[in-house]
Amino acid sequence: MEALIEEAAKKAAVAWVRVDAGPAVLVWTTWIDGALYVVTGDGEQAAPGLAAAGTGEISLRGDHGGRIVTWQAAVSVVDPGGEAWATVAPQLAAKRLNGTGTAEEMVARWAATCVLLRLTPVGTTEALPSGSLAEPPRPTPAARLPRKPFRLHRVRRN
Repeated sequence: MEALIEEAAKKAAVAWVRVDAGPAVLVWTTWIDGALYVVTGDGEQAAPGLAAAGTGEISLRGDHGGRIVTWQAAVSVVDPGGEAWATVAPQLAAKRLNGTGTAEEMVARWAATCVLLRLTPVGTTEALPSGSLAEPPRPTPAARLPRKPFRLHRVRRN
């Protein structure tokens, strides 16, 4: 199963991450040396509770939009002064789409205001679901009755 996770993660630019029983959030990621890396924090994507969590559930999808694999991940913070940071952060910044500034500026900003997380596969892995994974819509205060469709002319029924 680890080969499936690695192959899917290398091809995927984004992943669905779920912490505890909360809703899954979409985050951009990069697979480097056997782990998925995520940047979250000020000016970057929101991944509520992920930095404080010990584990998370990761779902990767294919080009067709269907889920390929879901796996449990151990979540650890990459220290900005550490050796792993010097290796991983520049690679992650180089792959960042629509980033503000140069790769070096992004790495410096991440070190000051963001958290770089390493998601390492552990525990259970589930490939190709047997049933539907559709979730009900989230509650919203928005409510509006739809109008009747516009018709240019009257339709006569004989």
